[in-house]
Amino acid sequence: VGCEIMIIKYIVMALTAFGGGAVISAAVFALIASTGVITRMAGKTHTAKHVRTYETAVVIGGILWNVIWVFSVRIPLKAEIYQSLQFVMSLAQGIFVGCLAVSLAEALNATAIFARRVKLKVGLSFVILAVAVGKVLASVIQFTNNWVKK
Repeated sequence: VGCEIMIIKYIVMALTAFGGGAVISAAVFALIASTGVITRMAGKTHTAKHVRTYETAVVIGGILWNVIWVFSVRIPLKAEIYQSLQFVMSLAQGIFVGCLAVSLAEALNATAIFARRVKLKVGLSFVILAVAVGKVLASVIQFTNNWVKK
């Protein structure tokens, strides 16, 4: 009887964890969709007919990354390949997070409000560029000095 109760507890815990993860994932993907990052990028690159493919790639990427993270999947590759993949993944994640942040700020009109508050008439594009360059430099300094938690 005690073993059966433990099994039921584990099943309830697994269902709760799965349900919570599904809700959080849905919220993240809804945020991405509502900010219009994917549609805006597709519009700017003149590839609007592939929006569905881009959205599918984001969802599949999120699912695969979560599976790799949760189950600590190790893929046996040479160190050089790992370094190359790490560079490509870091670049892709940085671009995605940057686009998401800019899109969210644009959706909330944060840039326009900032420009109005500081009475900025010209040069807003330089301010945005300076923020982006500063973010990139800070990330490079952080990663090259091993300040990242492992």
